[in-house]
Amino acid sequence: METIPEYFGCMVFDDRIMRKMLAPEVYHTLRLTIDENAKLDVSCANAVAEAMKEWAVSHGATHFTHWFQPLTGITAEKHDSFISPTDDGGVIMDFSGKELIKGESDASSFPSGGLRATFEARGYTIWDPTSYAFIKGNTLYIPTAFSAYSGEALDMKMPLLRSMEALNRQALRILRLFGNEDVKMVRSSVGSEQEYFLIDREVYEKRRDLIYTGRTLFGAEPPKGQELSNHYEGSIKPRVEEFMKDLDRELWKLGILAKTEHNEAAPAQHELAPIYTTTNIATDHNQITMELLKTVAQRHGMVCLLHEKPFKGVNGSGKHNNWSISTDQGVNLLSPGSTPHENVQFLLFLAAVIKAVDDYQDLLRISVAKAGNDHRLGQMEAPPAIISIFLGDEITSVIEAIENDTPYSAEILHSMRPGGLKVLPKFRRDTTDRNRTSPFAFTGNKFEFRSVGSSDSVANPNIVLNSVVADTLRIFADRLEGVENFEHELHILLRDTFRQHKRIIFNGNGYGEEWIREATEVRGLCRFDTTPDALPHMLDEKNIRMFRSVGVYSENEVRSRCEIRLDNYCKTIVIEANTMIDMVRREILPAVETASLELARSTREKEMVGIPNEYEKKLSAKLSMLLQSISDENDRLEEAVEASKGITDVMEKSMLIRDGVFFRMNKLREACDEAERFTARKYWPFPTYGDILFSVK
Repeated sequence: METIPEYFGCMVFDDRIMRKMLAPEVYHTLRLTIDENAKLDVSCANAVAEAMKEWAVSHGATHFTHWFQPLTGITAEKHDSFISPTDDGGVIMDFSGKELIKGESDASSFPSGGLRATFEARGYTIWDPTSYAFIKGNTLYIPTAFSAYSGEALDMKMPLLRSMEALNRQALRILRLFGNEDVKMVRSSVGSEQEYFLIDREVYEKRRDLIYTGRTLFGAEPPKGQELSNHYEGSIKPRVEEFMKDLDRELWKLGILAKTEHNEAAPAQHELAPIYTTTNIATDHNQITMELLKTVAQRHGMVCLLHEKPFKGVNGSGKHNNWSISTDQGVNLLSPGSTPHENVQFLLFLAAVIKAVDDYQDLLRISVAKAGNDHRLGQMEAPPAIISIFLGDEITSVIEAIENDTPYSAEILHSMRPGGLKVLPKFRRDTTDRNRTSPFAFTGNKFEFRSVGSSDSVANPNIVLNSVVADTLRIFADRLEGVENFEHELHILLRDTFRQHKRIIFNGNGYGEEWIREATEVRGLCRFDTTPDALPHMLDEKNIRMFRSVGVYSENEVRSRCEIRLDNYCKTIVIEANTMIDMVRREILPAVETASLELARSTREKEMVGIPNEYEKKLSAKLSMLLQSISDENDRLEEAVEASKGITDVMEKSMLIRDGVFFRMNKLREACDEAERFTARKYWPFPTYGDILFSVK
C-alpha cells in the first residue's frame, strides 16, 4: 500500500518532476522565471511543453486545458486533446510551447464590466509558470491568467500576480534599508481555512431552494440546533470520516497541503485547514479544494454546501485567510521573534500593515462583499462588518511604548501550567491570543482575515491586502531612503504611524453593541452592513489612485469589477426571490390549503355529531389567516421584482433590490415559516431543518 509521502503530489508537474525531466539549462531558466520573475523564452517553453506532455500522457492524460479564474468567482476550462494528425491518417500526441504559453477563449459570455466590446470577444489565457500544472481525470490542467483583447485583466489571477509583484518590489526596498542585499524575492503566503456543510443528497434533491440558490429560503428553526455545542470538534461520524479520508487523498495527490479537519459549530458543519503556501498557489489550491469538496461528497451520497448562510438560525460558513510575508530565504517578515520591541524590521512591517488596514478599511470590507456574506457578517457568529485589528497584549504594549516614547516593560507571560496540575506539562503562552470576534487578528507570525465568505475566491482579499501594504511600504521607503540619520527617522516614522492609526486596533469583544457605537461614533471607522453599501466605495478616488500607483488595476479595471459585483448581487437576490415565488405557488400554498381544507372538513364532521372541536377551529382559523398572508406577501414580492426590472443603473438597482426585493423576501419567509410550525408534518412539501441538519447519520 502506498504511503502518503509516496503519492503526495503524484498528479502535479512540480519541482521534483521538472528537475527529473528537464535538461539542466532548461530547469535553471524555468526556476529563474518562477523565483525571480525572469523572462521565459520560446525554446525553453517548447522544452517544458514537451516534458509536460510526456509526463501527462504517461499518467493517462489525453487532453489539456488552460485553467483560469474569470470574474464569475469560479474557475473555467476548455479542453483540447493532444492529438495531431499525420500524413498517413493516424495521429501523434503533440503539445508545443506556443500552446503552453498562450490559449484563446471566447470571452463574450464572461463578465467584463465594459472592459471589452461585443466585437472584441476574444480573450487570451496566458500560462502562469509560478503555479504548477496538474492532472485531474484525463486532463492536464495548466494554471493561466485571462486577459481581454486589449490586454486588461478579465480574471482574478492577473491582478493577484500584479499585487504580489508590487508587494515584492516595495518590500525589497525596505529590506535594502536594513542592509539586506541577499534577498531576491519577497512573497506573500496564505493558508485558507475552509468551512462547509455536508447534508444527505436525498434531502437536498427535495429542496429546490438549495438546488437553485445554495441556501434554504424557508425553514422554521428545529427544536435542537447548536445550543449544546456538542457538535463542535466532537467525534466525527463514520460516514463523514470516510468522506474526509477520501477528500484528503484527492487533495494530497494534487499537492494540496490539507492538514486539519474537524466538526464546526453548527450541526452538519465542518472545517478543513491547509498549511499555508505562496498566495497564488494557495488561491489555486482553494479553488480546487472547493470543487473537490463537492465532487467527493457526491461519491458518498452527500452534498457539500459552500454558501455563507445555508440555514437561518445556525452558524454560517466563512473562510479564514491567514496572510503573511516571507523572503526567498525563509524569513517571515511578520515574525516578532522573542523580543518584538527590539525587532525594528518587524515593527516597520507591522506598522505598514496597521496603516494600510486603517487607510483602506473600506477596501478590505469591499473585498469580502457579496450577497451570501451579508447574511453572516456581524451576526454573532462571524466578525462584524466593521474592520479592526487585534494585536494581543504584548504587541499592543510594545506599540504603546513607542507611541508614548516610554521604555517597554514586559510582563511575565511566557509560560503556564494548565489548571495548576503538575501532571500536565508547561507550555509557552501565545501572547497574541486568538480573538474570534476580530475581523483581522495577529496570530503570532501572520494576520488572520476572518471576514472572507466560504464560497468566495481568496483572490479578492489578497489582491487588496498585497496592494495596500505595497502602497504603504512605498510611502515608507520614499521617506526613509537617503535620510542622514536612519535610526532617528525610523523611530519618528514608527511613533507617528502608531499614533495616527491606533484607532484601528481593538482587542476587545467585537460582538458588543458598545463596540459598534465606539467604532463608528468615536473612532470614525467605516461601517458597511450590506454589499450595496460597500461596493460603490471601490470607486472612491483614493482607492482608484492606490490601485493605479502600485500597478494592480487600471481605473477601467476597478470600475468593471465594481459593476460586475453589484450586478452579481442583483442577480443573486432576484434568483432567490423568483425561487421563493415559485416554491410558494407550487408547493407551500397548496400544502397549507390542503391542510386547512382537511381541518375544515374534520371540524364540520365533528360538529354534526356533537364532538367539541375548539382546537381544530382555532387551528383552521390560524392556517386560513396564514394562507392569506402568504398569498399577499408572495404577490408583493413579485411586484418588487417587477419594479426592479426597469432600473438600468446598477448602483440604483442594487439599492432598490436590497430595500425592496430583499425586504419583501424576509416578510414572505416569516409567514411561510410560521405556517410550517402549524402545518401537520404529512402536508409540508419538503424536508424541514431538522430533516436536513441531522440527515447524515
